[in-house]
Amino acid sequence: MDKKLTQEEIIEIAVKAFDSKKAEDIRVIKIKDLTIIADYFIIADGTSSTQTKALADEVEFKLAEAGLKPKQIQGNNGSNWIILDYIDIVIHVFYKETRDFYNLERLWSDGENVDISKWLK
Repeated sequence: MDKKLTQEEIIEIAVKAFDSKKAEDIRVIKIKDLTIIADYFIIADGTSSTQTKALADEVEFKLAEAGLKPKQIQGNNGSNWIILDYIDIVIHVFYKETRDFYNLERLWSDGENVDISKWLK
């Protein structure tokens, strides 16, 4: 599939995939004006390492269905923190305690929180 997805479409697919698998505390932070790392971070957590992996797998699957493959994946083998790198959008899937420890939301608190309520059930 050669259709180029917009950033909003990628975010929508990822958020809906997280929501469908009962991810907790889904956040999207626009960091485009703060860094060259990415334009957006999408952050969510699961209640177990099994759910964390299932969340990452679902997001990767749904984006692949839409024709998008990650540039890189880190921490995929039962990890407490899985990163799916889609260049402009970096998706972080945490085990809850790991997310609390690293607290990316505080680290990137100058970023803009994106309203994702329209994509949540």
